[in-house]
Amino acid sequence: MAIRRSTQKAQVIAQLTKVAPPGEQFIACVHCETGPSPWLGILFDEIPLVGTIVMLMRRFYFVTLTNTSVVVNSANRFTNRPGGVVYSFPRNAFPVVSVKRARMWSSMFVQLPSSSKPTRLNIDRYWRSEFDQLVAGLPTPAVPAQATAPTQPAVEETQA
Repeated sequence: MAIRRSTQKAQVIAQLTKVAPPGEQFIACVHCETGPSPWLGILFDEIPLVGTIVMLMRRFYFVTLTNTSVVVNSANRFTNRPGGVVYSFPRNAFPVVSVKRARMWSSMFVQLPSSSKPTRLNIDRYWRSEFDQLVAGLPTPAVPAQATAPTQPAVEETQA
């Protein structure tokens, strides 16, 4: 069971080199999990069996940025070993809907082909430097900027 980040990344890269075209360069690799905020896991663990059900409903993935694509691998729930390639997207067409970088658990919503709505991918602080590399490596339109509220022009009342 790989615990160190470098060992997990090496396992993912070894798995991907089997199917990657020659000359593919691996830029960033991030471990993530689906589902609601992991902070809710703390609350769910207090209710018998609910925490276990939520944990079993989560899916674990490795998202890897290469020089030409973004590859999503499955990850084993208990050992974190990378599995097969689940999705592969061209680098300039990775369907990121939004990115939230937080102090402990960052999140990224991705529109996966198997889902009708965006899937939330939670990224632990442990993977923050790789997450920053991943987000920086995506094209600018794929990561929308913070929305700002439009300003209303001031309307002056005139009295006749």
